This record gives sequence, C-alpha cells and structure tokens, in this order.
Amino acid sequence: MANVALIGCTGMVGSHILTSLLSNSSISRVDTISRRTPQVAGGAPQSKLTTFVSDKTESWAGQLSSLTPTPEIFISAFATTRANAGGFENQYKIEHGLNVELARAARDAGVKVYVLISSANANKASSIPYTRMKGEIEEDVKALGFDRTVIVRPGLITGTREESRPLEASIRFIAGWAGKLHSGLKDGWAQDSDVIARAAVNAGLKALEGDVPAGSEKVWNLDGSQIIALGKESTTAS
Repeated sequence: MANVALIGCTGMVGSHILTSLLSNSSISRVDTISRRTPQVAGGAPQSKLTTFVSDKTESWAGQLSSLTPTPEIFISAFATTRANAGGFENQYKIEHGLNVELARAARDAGVKVYVLISSANANKASSIPYTRMKGEIEEDVKALGFDRTVIVRPGLITGTREESRPLEASIRFIAGWAGKLHSGLKDGWAQDSDVIARAAVNAGLKALEGDVPAGSEKVWNLDGSQIIALGKESTTAS
C-alpha cells in the first residue's frame, strides 16, 4: 500500500489522476495540494483523501514537507497557461518555479518516486519558449536525484477542459474523429486525459516496486505508445 501526494488535481489530467488514485486498492492515502477544492473531494472516502486548499502557493512546499506519513510517490500534473498567468514570463515563474520547488520539498521529505506530466516536445534547447520551459522542468527535476523519476510525455491531450480554448478544441475534435476511424490514426500524437492519468498512476506504482524497463532504473520516460499501453491497464487491482 502506497501513500501519494498530488498537485494539479483540478486540471484536465490531474482530476483523472485523483480519481484513479482513489479507486486504486494499492493506494492507502492521497494528499492533494491545490488552489481549489477538487470536485471529487465531496464524494471521496475521508479516510483516504486529505485536501489542502490555499491560493498562497508559497505555503505549498511547507505543507508537502509536513505530511505524515511521508508519501512514497509524488505526482505533479501542475501547469498553467500564458493567458492565465498574464504572459510567458509569469507562466515560467509559476509553472517552472512551483514544480521545481515542490519537487525539491518532496525529495527532501523522503519521497522515493516522482511522476511528472510533461509534454511530448519538451526540450531545454528548444527555440519555442513553452517547449523549452517543459524541458527545463524535466532536467531540473531529474537533477534532484529521486530514487526513480517518471516523466510522462503526452502529445495533444484530448478530453474536456473547463476553460475555453477554441483552437485546441478544434484539434481535439479532429483527434477524436481520427480515433473513431482507427486508434492508430490518433494514439501516436494524441492521448485521452483519462488514459494519461491511468498511465501516470500505474507507472508510479511500478516504479515504486522497481518494475521498470531496462535502462530506465533512474529515469523512465513514457511516450505516446507507452502511455496508451499503461493507460489500458486497470488501476483498481491491488
């Protein structure tokens, strides 16, 4: 039985991660840290889920450090947008800064496995600010030296977002249409948010048990095909 801490629990992927964690019999406790109360909190077993809600993100690291018992797995699905942040400079400060700060707090607290929801095109050398930021988050987290780091790199994330993103919605519609024709037309470049979530949970549990592919003992990168395969595995079995 594992204890898990999660940030980003109210987002498109993070909300599905939380649902998967709560339904998984291998998870004994889930602690979430967020600005808003996750929607599933009201119906979740209070013995399993503990939520910390504060819009003062500077308090999050301290909250994570004080969790008892210490989580074995820490999952970050935390992200923001340029529009919500008020420009890329602020987006970088929030998304990169908070992810790395919380990862460091998790490492110092004794967390063994870190799972990051990243992006398929993440690259610290990219000329595109967004993909460069994602790549820098990956590299800075890997440098912290967790026992095992799992980096989930989905392509286009399909599903329903709370906020309106017209262009992305159009592309998601195309992905959904392609997937109905044949999964092979979609799976390589777009994955459903619930599938990504199940893959993240399953990969985190496998990493905790040391059940990782050869050559991925310290850092396990999951791309589209691996996400689909792991996302099809049940997250309810112990």
